[in-house]
Amino acid sequence: MHDIKVIRFCGRSLEIIRSFPAAAKRETGYQLDRVQHELEPTDWKPMSLIGSGVRGIRIMHEGQYRVIYVTKFADVIYVLHAFQKKTQKTRKHDIEAAKQALKQLQNEV
Repeated sequence: MHDIKVIRFCGRSLEIIRSFPAAAKRETGYQLDRVQHELEPTDWKPMSLIGSGVRGIRIMHEGQYRVIYVTKFADVIYVLHAFQKKTQKTRKHDIEAAKQALKQLQNEV
């Protein structure tokens, strides 16, 4: 059995997740728990536009939400950004926020 990976939240990502509706928060917790146990989230896609190894979890409860994370640094899951998705295309602001968090993380690790 594998050790459970630690989750670190970058910037305001935890605060943003806490602002999600209850069902979306529960689903986010469930999906991050899967990642902690080295399982794939049930609905995700690579976010290579942000960086190598970056993934986006899709949460569909009372709207659409995304949680952007990376696992390539040691045994830690870094949640780079989270947001409500309101259009088909991910907003540039959200992509830039995740890129900035990744850049800062790379400078620290």
